[in-house]
Amino acid sequence: MAQLTYRILLTREPEGGFTVNVPALPGCVTFGENIDHAMAMAKEAIELYVETLQAEAVR
Repeated sequence: MAQLTYRILLTREPEGGFTVNVPALPGCVTFGENIDHAMAMAKEAIELYVETLQAEAVR
């Protein structure tokens, strides 16, 4: 399987933590308590998003 790279946008939230948006994948948004957690959550969200797109394409 090919490795894909996506740009993410991290936004520091006033109440703490970071919101993560993936502009290339509409609606792909997640949250992390710190930068490391946000990066891990972004990776997981992207993987699930792409898996869902692939599953829908097979139908």
